[in-house]
Amino acid sequence: MVMNRSLLKITIVFLLTVVVACENNQSNKPVSRTDSTPGTRIDSTPVTRIDSTPGTRTDSTQTKQDTNPVLVSFSNQTMLHFDSNSIRTFIKKYPSFNRFENDLNKFYSSRQYAYAWYDTTGMIEQADNLYNQIAHIDNEGISGKTAYKDSLNTLFDNTDMGPTAEKDLMLTSQYFNYAERVWGGISEAQTKKINWLIPRKKLDLPFLMDSLLRDSSSSLIKNGYSFRQYDSLKIYLKRYRDLAAKNNWTPIKTNAKSLKKGESSEAIKEIRNRLFALGDLPSNSGSDHFDNDLENAVKSYQARTGLKQDGVIRQPLIQHLNVPINNVIEQIVINMERCRWVPVNLNDNYLVVNIPDFKLYAFENNAPVFSMKVVVGKSVHKTVIFNGDLKYVVFSPYWTVPPGILKNEVLPAIKKDPHYLKKNNMEWYKNTVRQKPGPKNSLGLVKFLFPNEHNIYLHDSPAKSLFNEEVRAFSHGCIRVEQPKKLAAYLLRNDPGWTDARIDKAMHSGKEQYVTLKKAVPVFIAYLTAWVDRSGKLNLRKDIYKRDPSLSDMLVKD
Repeated sequence: MVMNRSLLKITIVFLLTVVVACENNQSNKPVSRTDSTPGTRIDSTPVTRIDSTPGTRTDSTQTKQDTNPVLVSFSNQTMLHFDSNSIRTFIKKYPSFNRFENDLNKFYSSRQYAYAWYDTTGMIEQADNLYNQIAHIDNEGISGKTAYKDSLNTLFDNTDMGPTAEKDLMLTSQYFNYAERVWGGISEAQTKKINWLIPRKKLDLPFLMDSLLRDSSSSLIKNGYSFRQYDSLKIYLKRYRDLAAKNNWTPIKTNAKSLKKGESSEAIKEIRNRLFALGDLPSNSGSDHFDNDLENAVKSYQARTGLKQDGVIRQPLIQHLNVPINNVIEQIVINMERCRWVPVNLNDNYLVVNIPDFKLYAFENNAPVFSMKVVVGKSVHKTVIFNGDLKYVVFSPYWTVPPGILKNEVLPAIKKDPHYLKKNNMEWYKNTVRQKPGPKNSLGLVKFLFPNEHNIYLHDSPAKSLFNEEVRAFSHGCIRVEQPKKLAAYLLRNDPGWTDARIDKAMHSGKEQYVTLKKAVPVFIAYLTAWVDRSGKLNLRKDIYKRDPSLSDMLVKD
């Protein structure tokens, strides 16, 4: 696959990023599974992370991807050709493929209009492989009808009739369509409608086809064209669909406010069975007694659903367990789609904030080095999904009150209390109000700027208690970081003049100081509600901004 070179600079993910998905949670270490009782359950073997990017670790406990790539020779014959006008005739007959007309011309003109799916002995094996992949496109989390399915079926029902331009163009167009849907996703115009402002991955379809023709060992359908998180989610999609087909997912009911180790009840037995089915419990004794094994399973589930990891069963955990399994399947499908939008490889140092996870992740050479909690925007002040380049660290910052906050909060407060500005260490400044540097400043002791049209940045906060909350959506859109000094030290780590002592002094000087980074650091503000973490476990988060339903509707209509 070829991407616009400028897009390589802004690769996430998320990863995207993303991202996000690579956190190594110590409470979620892979364990060997022994099923002591019969019953259907999630295959809890950690999902393989196929990471070819330098600096990315693959755990030895992980299992091999079950993607079954197709590895056969693709036709590179040059004896059989068709007339170039056949492309225009084909598009008139099959107008749904008109968006591929330029790609078809580019691809076939580069090979003097030689057949791609036939050789001198007939239709090549790759055509059958393509047909099989199209027939099972639902394995990719994609629904909807296959374009011109009857014509495609007729083509394969009459393989002994010899090559025609229409047949070859049908196969190439079907391949382009498959690549666009599976590796590209819905259009960029649609993603902008749901406020995804990170530049999209680009597919060069003719080059994609040509590379397959030139490399006889190349896979027709393979993982390499998607962000690696996509393939991890795809494995869980199959696992959860299998579970949905075989298990009766009835709600767990209990009036208890909490259940702790040492207690016994019928609800504890049901929770044990559920956690075993989901893969958080290594083996199922069937007991109604809350023992050590169940406590560890509860902590595992809490960790991958964003709940407090204390091993105590409370109503929020039971509510999570009672979410219909088909809802979880839909959540996986939605985030597989988001993974289609992001470029494949990450080869730089960057920061990722995953909004639903309320976490910031720092990466070096695509390997996570640390993470910290963040506070993001309230639902009425949503943090924007976009990317930028962090260029400045500002110690002891002023806070210039944004116009909306000035109008709706500060000016009414001044009318009520003439001493409001003095009490809050504020002052008038150029027809607006700003807050002076200091420990009570709303931006805390340091802020991190990546200039953008949304006026969003990272910053410290005096409201430290908010970082103890499970759901941390309290800001007006900017992102508050839990460990600002650690982030500052990381960003300035290559400048020997910025020692910990100097950073601490600058944060408490009471005098604003801008520091320009020697090299800007990419920042990606992403939105994933499902991902597979570094230990190979599925993580799920609440859709705090209600973005999943809109995307789900687009996927149904696509």
